[in-house]
Amino acid sequence: MYKVFVNDKPIIFTTSTKNEENYTVYIYKNTILDELIYKLKLGKLKGVYLYTPNLIEDWEAFRIKFKVMIAAGGLVLNDKKEVLFIYRGNKWDLPKGRIEKGEKIEETAIREVKEECGISNLKIIKKLTNTYHLFVQKGEHRLKETHWYLMNSTYKGKLTPQLEEGIIKVVFKNTQDTIKALENTYYNIKLVFNHYKKMIN
Repeated sequence: MYKVFVNDKPIIFTTSTKNEENYTVYIYKNTILDELIYKLKLGKLKGVYLYTPNLIEDWEAFRIKFKVMIAAGGLVLNDKKEVLFIYRGNKWDLPKGRIEKGEKIEETAIREVKEECGISNLKIIKKLTNTYHLFVQKGEHRLKETHWYLMNSTYKGKLTPQLEEGIIKVVFKNTQDTIKALENTYYNIKLVFNHYKKMIN
C-alpha cells in the first residue's frame, strides 16, 4: 500500500478490495488522475482508494508522471525519550528538507534537522518510512517523497528555530504534549509516528 496526500486527503494505492475508511474506490487503469486530484483539492472527496492488481508497477507508473522532489527528515529523541518538534504555519511538524546535490539521503536528514532546530550530536538509529504528497510548483503538480529516520541526540544546549524557513518554535515534547501536538499536525507526520509506535511496541 502507498499513500499520497493532496491537502491532507489521501490517494491510497492498494491491491485489497477492503474499504475501511469508506472512501470512493477507483480502478487505477481507468482513472484520469488530473480529475481525481482536482476533486480532492476541492474537497469533493475525502480520500480515495486506487485499486490495482499490479501495485509496484502502477505505483512506478504514477510516480513518473510527476517531477519528484526528494527530501529527508527526522523524528528525534533526547535522553528522556522526548520528541523534537518544530512549529511552522500554525502546525506542529517534524524537521525535514530537500536533498542537495551530491548528498546521501541520510546526510540530508541530519543536515536539515541541524539547520532547522539548531541542534547537534545527532545520530541516526534506523529508517522509519517514506511519506508522499502532491503540491503545486510553477503551475505543475510535483510529488514530494520524504525519507524519515529515527534519531537521537544528547544535545543539552539552547534550540534555535530557523526563522528564515518560517519556523518560530523548536521544542522537545514529552508523551502527553506529543499527543496534543499530533492533534494539530499533518497526516504524513501522523504516519511517521504510527511507524515509530509499531517499532517500539
